[in-house]
Amino acid sequence: MDEAQAGADDRERFAAEGPRVLCDVEALSAAGSAPSGALWRLAEPGRQLDANLVRIPPEGGVATHVEPELDVLVLVVAGDGTLGTEPPQPLTAGSLVWLPHGSARSLTAGQNGLSYVTVHRRRPGMQIQPRPTA
Repeated sequence: MDEAQAGADDRERFAAEGPRVLCDVEALSAAGSAPSGALWRLAEPGRQLDANLVRIPPEGGVATHVEPELDVLVLVVAGDGTLGTEPPQPLTAGSLVWLPHGSARSLTAGQNGLSYVTVHRRRPGMQIQPRPTA
């Protein structure tokens, strides 16, 4: 069986299982007990989305960067912080942020840290491309 057929089989199997609860975001991101970094990742085969639950420790941050290809939704689920845009925007639990592709952004956690869910279109797998001709 080739890789494409295996992926199609996974999609059919998971589609047949139907919707399900994947994790308890509040329990995973509880202030004081959560480590920093990715606490959860969407990993179901055949998915069309990528999603992560991320925790930034108190006063920590994600440096300014640009996502050139994908729009990203960010939902703050715990803590507080600042979205580094011009002008900077405060973030609290419940803040829903759209980060359009091509926009510069950073995140800085407040004194209680910052936990958030990101959702975006799934990135295609790495592919070997022919070398460009000079």
